Amino acid sequence: MTIDYKLIGARIQKRRKEKKLTQEQLAERLSVSVGYVSQIERGLTKANLEMLAHICTELDCELTYLFDGVVKSKDSYLDAALAERFQRLDARQKELALRLLDALPDR
Repeated sequence: MTIDYKLIGARIQKRRKEKKLTQEQLAERLSVSVGYVSQIERGLTKANLEMLAHICTELDCELTYLFDGVVKSKDSYLDAALAERFQRLDARQKELALRLLDALPDR
């Protein structure tokens, strides 16, 4: 399997811009130089897994996004977990769960 560092860098750059961060701001958050961020984004430098994880933390994305390009929000994980657990409930438990949800204040 070949790792496409140019594609990973392009995804980092895209996500950084979506978050409205400059290279300078990201570099500061990562405690690295602007040149290093630039080299990663252009695929010239092969960032290690620890650095990629740190970048993902700062860009609020999953590490898998850098490899597959799909942004998975934390809300979607929660929705899936809630739906899965709700499906396992019996009718009485589902009714109770709905009452509990109805009692929560709306945002």
